[in-house]
Amino acid sequence: HGGNAADAAIAASATIAVVVPMSCGIGGELFVIYWDAKTQKQYGLNASGRSPAKLTRQVFAEKGLSQIPDEGILSWSVPGCVSGWETLRARFGKKPLAELLAAAIEAAEQGAPVPEVIASYWQAAEPALKATPDAATTLLIDGQRAPRLGEIMKLPRLAATMRLIAKDGIGAFYKGPIAKTIVAFSEKNGGYFSLPDFADHPHGWTVPLSTKYPRHDLLVLPP
Repeated sequence: HGGNAADAAIAASATIAVVVPMSCGIGGELFVIYWDAKTQKQYGLNASGRSPAKLTRQVFAEKGLSQIPDEGILSWSVPGCVSGWETLRARFGKKPLAELLAAAIEAAEQGAPVPEVIASYWQAAEPALKATPDAATTLLIDGQRAPRLGEIMKLPRLAATMRLIAKDGIGAFYKGPIAKTIVAFSEKNGGYFSLPDFADHPHGWTVPLSTKYPRHDLLVLPP
């Protein structure tokens, strides 16, 4: 439909956020290595999130922690995925973000059948999702159970969030109602997010590291 590889990657990433929510989502991060045929160059995009400004090393020291926990409020970082979509699209894409999110929104609203492997992942996550009321309401059938193999799973909350992003752009996520909702939830639950953490989220273009082996170029984003 007139798009290119960047557009296709964004549309696929958004759809995966719906149909494989345990592996990729708008609450997570995004990384890109992009080959531009026009300039004959590789470009890297690091759309990883930053820790809240209030979450200093002193906080961890006071809690007797030597590393960031795998779960809970101390592990939260600003989601970089939505920023990554728009940063990639603005530089290399051809289509508007709303059009690229359309298929994902449709899948979230109308539902999509759950494949075998994804059903098993969802089932394994059921106890953890049940432990948080909002997660249970959003990602479980009737807030009680994981979808079964072949069952049609709808995610209306995610659809509404993506519709807002499609309508108002990424400002809705980083400066508007979505950011405000996340920060309010964080404050209610003892988290460290603030609105400036979202508003000041950086866009991280970088140069991939590369080497040859033996006739191929191997590339990876730098730390």
